[in-house]
Amino acid sequence: MRSSTLRILVISGLLAGIAAGSGCQKVLFKKTDPRTQFETHDRLRQRYVPLEEQNVFGEPQPALRARLSPEY
Repeated sequence: MRSSTLRILVISGLLAGIAAGSGCQKVLFKKTDPRTQFETHDRLRQRYVPLEEQNVFGEPQPALRARLSPEY
């Protein structure tokens, strides 16, 4: 009786581990997809400004200067 209960617990534990480890395979939203309708509008009009740029150390930072500068 004990060995069958132990066997069932081990098998159910392995199955739970496999199910938890498999997870989702696809990313829900791609990084290249537009985030808002305004970003889509800017891309269609060739006025898109990236959200981030690299600083002098190569780390990403918000592209505030490019996004807040006047367009004309």
